[in-house]
Amino acid sequence: MKLIINIKPFSFQLTRKLITSQGIIHNKVGLLLRIKDSDGNCGWGEVSPIEKNELKKSIECLNFIGRQTTKDSIENYLRELEGLGALTFGLGASLADLENQTIRKLDFEVFDITKSAYLLPTDIDPLESIINYIDRSNKKESSSTIKWKVSNQENNFEEERILQKILDILPKNFKLRIDPNGGWSRQKAQEWSNELKNESRLEWIEQPLPSKDIEGLFSLANQIPIALDESLVEFPYLRKTWKSWQIRRPALDGDPRLLLKELEKEDSQKVISTAFETGIGRKWINHLAAMQLKRENPCAPGLAPGWCPKGPLFNNNPKLVWEAA
Repeated sequence: MKLIINIKPFSFQLTRKLITSQGIIHNKVGLLLRIKDSDGNCGWGEVSPIEKNELKKSIECLNFIGRQTTKDSIENYLRELEGLGALTFGLGASLADLENQTIRKLDFEVFDITKSAYLLPTDIDPLESIINYIDRSNKKESSSTIKWKVSNQENNFEEERILQKILDILPKNFKLRIDPNGGWSRQKAQEWSNELKNESRLEWIEQPLPSKDIEGLFSLANQIPIALDESLVEFPYLRKTWKSWQIRRPALDGDPRLLLKELEKEDSQKVISTAFETGIGRKWINHLAAMQLKRENPCAPGLAPGWCPKGPLFNNNPKLVWEAA
């Protein structure tokens, strides 16, 4: 099947900057893909890595593929790509869209954003935000899961003191996720583990150690619930060997058809998370999140409600997203 690839850059600013131990994210840049077949059907994809160098390499790969290609060529190329999860996501999503034009196998679900975990702001003391969210959650019956990013580059907060205040005000039915984004030493991770090991409201600590410290992560997981994120992106083999929670960010993960099959066949501990996508990427995130909630281990996804601006770039209709870029 002959295909024509069209590429369009996009960019947008988050509604507030996201500060982590790995850096500061205030805007997203990436590429939208529109792959058209000889019958005029379109498949839509998004390439939006966190690292700028990965975006540069993705552009080089797309230039190598060329504007005119075939489905078989793309499928073969997908099997050869390494370390470019965002590109394989965009290409795989586009092909899945084209397949869906004929076999109608994929029926995207609309996700109820109130079921997402609430991501606390990272540029202010989180306590006031937690109090307001608890009040809103009780009134609207929305998610009772809160995610707190710690070890941030810019803040001067005494996070250990804040932790105690959070635990003082957090209702018994709420869950807390703590995410250092790989910013802790083994000593600091052990100190927090000792403090929280008997805390029933702790859902997990997410990526407490650097992505390469696999031994330290396995050791911690024997003491307290640990979820992996960055390690799964850098070392994909861990997706098969890590038995605890896995934070899966489809837009960075690779071909979404593979994750789709995992969720269809397995009831393992996976949670779907955003990497701040346009409407084209977000339809996949929402669909996979809705699927995961129907499994035996349902878990609130991390979709960061309110962090992306509003507008046609985030519409569910890919044509409107393309026109808005």
